Amino acid sequence: MTITRPIELYGFMVLMVTLTISCANKGPTDHEIATSSRDNSTSIDTLKFTSGIRSIFQDKYGNYWFGSLQEGIAMYDGSEFTYFTANEGLHDNQIRDIDGDETGRVWISTAHGICSYDGDSITNHTPSMSAISQGDWSKSEHDLWFNGGNQRGVFQYDGTSVKFLAFPEPVVHNPYNVYFVTGISQGSSEMVWIATYAGLFGYNGSEFTIINDQTLNLSPETGELHIRSILEDSEGRLWIGNNGIGVFLKENDSIYNFSKSQGLMHPAASFRSTSERGDLSPPGTLEHVFTLTEDGSGNIWFGDRDGGIWKYDGQTMYNYTESDGLAEDFALSIYEDRSGNLWFGMANGEVYTFNGNSFDRKH
Repeated sequence: MTITRPIELYGFMVLMVTLTISCANKGPTDHEIATSSRDNSTSIDTLKFTSGIRSIFQDKYGNYWFGSLQEGIAMYDGSEFTYFTANEGLHDNQIRDIDGDETGRVWISTAHGICSYDGDSITNHTPSMSAISQGDWSKSEHDLWFNGGNQRGVFQYDGTSVKFLAFPEPVVHNPYNVYFVTGISQGSSEMVWIATYAGLFGYNGSEFTIINDQTLNLSPETGELHIRSILEDSEGRLWIGNNGIGVFLKENDSIYNFSKSQGLMHPAASFRSTSERGDLSPPGTLEHVFTLTEDGSGNIWFGDRDGGIWKYDGQTMYNYTESDGLAEDFALSIYEDRSGNLWFGMANGEVYTFNGNSFDRKH
């Protein structure tokens, strides 16, 4: 069961983001805060990340962007990599999301704020906590949604301005789970789904649908949500990747443990407590899913911490590991580009593509 509540019933605070940043507490306008030009960045012909590739994106001009866990972001133009870090103007070197708007600007969400890149310079968009209002959530087809970093909410860019939206937070009974964003998905429905460690917020423009331990009747004995990835596919199904209790699948009004239905949970996994969630799972399991993607053919791809990469074609699950050309099994990000090529960002900082049978290292 899920809980759907009108937005006006919540007395939560929405923190408006003004497009200002202060390097010297002067509050310049958005057009005055270009903090770095491309001339100040570093360009080399190899990808040098080692901390893991958390996000991959192809921009309007065909450039590929690779966001790392701790080392900033790299843009690949087909011949060389251009690197941007906090030294070049990013809020932080931990990259959460990458996306692009209709003008071709690339938007970069970090652990401590959101930036944009127009091809020449980076602009920081820093939230101001001085402007606070209630119930200001809204939604349009042009919105870009971003991880709120180390805050309980999301950044929303509506094509004109950026604001920070705080969550209407239910009570958290598990102290290990908090409402920090771990994934965002918009699929075939009118809903934007925002995953947090503790649960899901679905927003359709007027009301929220909340899915959490309480709505699913989960407990420490059954295993609790610890969501790390989310995907609404082209059929409107909602895939919920957890770190510990596998993948849950929402089809219409039904939610069930997909990993368990496929026989991909080892016997003790369903009852693992939060403190034990760091234990390694056996090969051939789907219990710790950090990324989810649907390809152009409708296949669902999963990146599992311990079980490797999985593909589901609607009937059969296929598992890919080191024997298929991977140096390691843990994919942090999976992305399909405009040509239909699948890219895989690994926890060791390497990047692969899939040739239909096995994996080729690209960078």
